Amino acid sequence: MSAKSYSLDTNVLIYSVDRDAGERHQQAMQLMDEMVGKECVLTLQSLSEFFSAVTRKRKMPIEEAKGQVDDWMMLFPVVAADTHVISKAMESVLKRQFSYWDAMIVETAVRASVSHLYSEDMQHGQIWKGMEIVNPFKHSVV
Repeated sequence: MSAKSYSLDTNVLIYSVDRDAGERHQQAMQLMDEMVGKECVLTLQSLSEFFSAVTRKRKMPIEEAKGQVDDWMMLFPVVAADTHVISKAMESVLKRQFSYWDAMIVETAVRASVSHLYSEDMQHGQIWKGMEIVNPFKHSVV
């Protein structure tokens, strides 16, 4: 990957399709558009969490959610956790008090040499193993 590489947390994916999210929807859509053509990967976990969240209680039809995930998998490389990532995530829970699932996304992105992880759920500006956490809804980014 180049000096700047990116990944998007589940919340960015959800806001990008949630037309009821107002400004966050617009910001997420813009960020998704900007990521096409950049060094951006999606984690298998973020895609799975997206599908689960948007299909829960029938907020989005299953076929539509599947189509969206399929589209993203064609646009962006998908990276998955392995046993090394699981071990590192558990260490992160111990050392940094991350939630396990946030630690999995962070460690998977680190393993993929991501330099910037866009997430609303983690501390904006935090640097973890050379990767910066960026809240894309805090201000204009990219």
